[in-house]
Amino acid sequence: KLAKKRGVEPINVALAWVYVPMTLASGVSYALAHATPWKVRSNINAMVLGVLVFALAAWHYGTGLLLVSRLLLGCMLIVLFFIDLRHRILPNVITVGGTVVGFIFSFVTPPGWVSSLIGLAIGGLIPFLLAEAYFRIRNIEGLGMGDVKMLALIGAFLGWQLVLLTLALASVLGSLVGLGLIVTRRGDMKLALPFGSFLAIAAMFAASAGDPIVRWYVGFYR
Repeated sequence: KLAKKRGVEPINVALAWVYVPMTLASGVSYALAHATPWKVRSNINAMVLGVLVFALAAWHYGTGLLLVSRLLLGCMLIVLFFIDLRHRILPNVITVGGTVVGFIFSFVTPPGWVSSLIGLAIGGLIPFLLAEAYFRIRNIEGLGMGDVKMLALIGAFLGWQLVLLTLALASVLGSLVGLGLIVTRRGDMKLALPFGSFLAIAAMFAASAGDPIVRWYVGFYR
């Protein structure tokens, strides 16, 4: 509501496209670095990205509990982005703990506790069912439980509509990256991509530009 009063909503999409290149640029430099220099560069990238996200979030959301909620989510997404990109893991202390924090915040900030509860349920249930179906069909793991828990985290903070948007965007982004690696012969169909990193990018976009996109999409069915 505060963002609307400030007239920020018309530039939500533009703001989201600031978040995404920052995350991508940090990820590329993170992936290119090696050994000790790699660790130093990745830490610097994470710190710079964090400062920029803090500044943009403060300008976008104004002061209040919503800003605190979004900053916490942003910090978690940045950390999960880098950890999954490098180590292919998504720690429970962040995903599970963050889900609890997001649900608690939903009682005093958007999207409200009902949407948050549905969001964490959908965020965890749909990917789990897809992963189970993929495993039974191909007998290999296609989506780890860390990704499932991360989606529950995103759903708790953003609600059920935006977690679905996040899943869709991350899937498209991951498919494009995977296709690009296959075309350039840098990978094959069995290449394991850090889906959590794609989820982090998509969630940042959804948090800042998701509401108008959802309204635009729902408008087709009215």
